[in-house]
Amino acid sequence: MKLFLKILTALLITSLPAHFVNAQTPGNGSEISIPSFEQLVDSALAHNGLVRYRNLEIEAKTSNLKSKRNYWTRNFGIQADTRYGTFDNFSSNIDGPITNTLSTTSKQFNYGVGLYLKIPIFDVINRRPQIKQAKAELAQAKGLAQAQQDELRETVIKQYQDLLLKQKLLMIRSENLGNAQVNMEMVDKEFRNGLIPIMEYVRISDMTSRIRSEYEKAKSAFQTSKKLLENTVGQTFGKTQLK
Repeated sequence: MKLFLKILTALLITSLPAHFVNAQTPGNGSEISIPSFEQLVDSALAHNGLVRYRNLEIEAKTSNLKSKRNYWTRNFGIQADTRYGTFDNFSSNIDGPITNTLSTTSKQFNYGVGLYLKIPIFDVINRRPQIKQAKAELAQAKGLAQAQQDELRETVIKQYQDLLLKQKLLMIRSENLGNAQVNMEMVDKEFRNGLIPIMEYVRISDMTSRIRSEYEKAKSAFQTSKKLLENTVGQTFGKTQLK
């Protein structure tokens, strides 16, 4: 008789319509909408502070290299000078034994414009090493930026795949819990009608509780994985209704 009831219960559960089981499945009415992997990577690169820092460092090193190349121009330029004021002019006129001295005062505006070129020996000798050093620093900055981007891309790959896995596991646990709840409802009715002993009822109840516990663990792991990826890419994933 007990074996017959177990077989009947199993047949009833497996014969339930799919839409009825899904309706009883917690958390199975919607799923998160995850952007494509390429979109996640682009968003992570734009959002990551270290990547932005490396890009700004490249800009600084590029500007420094340009400055080193143009440094020699400081030794070449145009110089202008202007003066305005009252000037005293003295002149002497010697005519035989007689010397005449003439003093005049006038207001004048004087100006001068000229080019200059300086060739410091230190600048000539040190120009090539300075440019070489600036190029090396720029290459180093680009290398660090590329390494940072590669590391971030690897992080997105791992978190993306982990989220997909956790989502699948959650859906499996959710479906399993839904079936267990349906089974528990039927067992509860049979127990109330005295069709199954209390030990069988306790065993199935305990099994249902363990299934619920596994579901909650899977749900927590999924939420953690989702938050980690959202934090990395700087986006919040929305939900779409399942058909």
